[in-house]
Amino acid sequence: MSWLEELARENKVFAPRYEGDAVIFAPFDPKQEISIKHAATMPPKKTVFPQSEKLVDFTYSKDPENLSRILIEAKEILPKGTTVVFGSRPCDVRGFTMFDRVYLAEKTTDVYYKARRENTSFITLACEKPETTCFCHWVDSSPSDASGSDVLATPIEDGYVLEPFSEKGQKLLTSSLLENGERWILEVKDVHENAAGFLANAPDLSQAPQKLLDVFDNMEFWENAAAKCLSCGACTYLCPSCYCFNITDETTGMKGTRFRSWDNCMSAQFTMEASGHNPRPTKAHRLKNRVGHKFSYYPAIHDGVISCCGCGRCIKSCPVGIDIREIVQEAINHEPAIGKE
Repeated sequence: MSWLEELARENKVFAPRYEGDAVIFAPFDPKQEISIKHAATMPPKKTVFPQSEKLVDFTYSKDPENLSRILIEAKEILPKGTTVVFGSRPCDVRGFTMFDRVYLAEKTTDVYYKARRENTSFITLACEKPETTCFCHWVDSSPSDASGSDVLATPIEDGYVLEPFSEKGQKLLTSSLLENGERWILEVKDVHENAAGFLANAPDLSQAPQKLLDVFDNMEFWENAAAKCLSCGACTYLCPSCYCFNITDETTGMKGTRFRSWDNCMSAQFTMEASGHNPRPTKAHRLKNRVGHKFSYYPAIHDGVISCCGCGRCIKSCPVGIDIREIVQEAINHEPAIGKE
């Protein structure tokens, strides 16, 4: 706790704590208890990709030399300061590596995301025992995967062993409050191996991209998969790797602000066109896109990387118990009826 207080002197620090029945990442307060026994209800996605953020302030004015012409003055609102996020799970932070391929691409860079990503450090907590909804090992990860982490904290009998995995992580560990943890390295290795041992053998998903394309036009398959779906969007809002957004302008008089807000591909309005046409008119069409994007379209563009970190939140928090693992496996095992596909 003293170490976090020290970090909070120069950084915004976020840590998981209860808010009602949910565990969320909130500004660190030494007077409030941190909850790290289980993975947080929501990942720390907001710290780098806010649920709603201001992008630009703009002002309209008339051109004094041509009063029929309207001038626009715009000012970017780039995020400032440094942030440290403590207590997220490895899968939560691995989700940002999927953001990176989209928002930090060579041809197109999102300056708002870039500013936060570069100025945010993640101290993740290795899992001791995965939950039944966890499937990180399905997507080439593990309970101690440090991908995207700056520091990985592993719980041992006497506390935590902190390992740096980036220059930012090295800097965080220079505190005089921390002692050298080399003598516990073997214990750390045992914790990691024990956690991985709780996971059943992972299925081979190498066929998933093509198999999902094979059932793309099979609406009977997707209607069955989506039969229980309420289109509530919990799966997308709680997902560490979902990055869709909408842009809106709010104006008052001659002044306004442009906002970016999370959007939800399971919503009927997500693809609604101004003409009234909707290319994804049913929840079956929308679920097909969600699953297909994560396990087929994204891997096709990004060297086979699946856009899912296996955190299991979409399974655990789905009010009707839809399991994305079952859908993917059913697609892989699907055999078309003769003459129908």
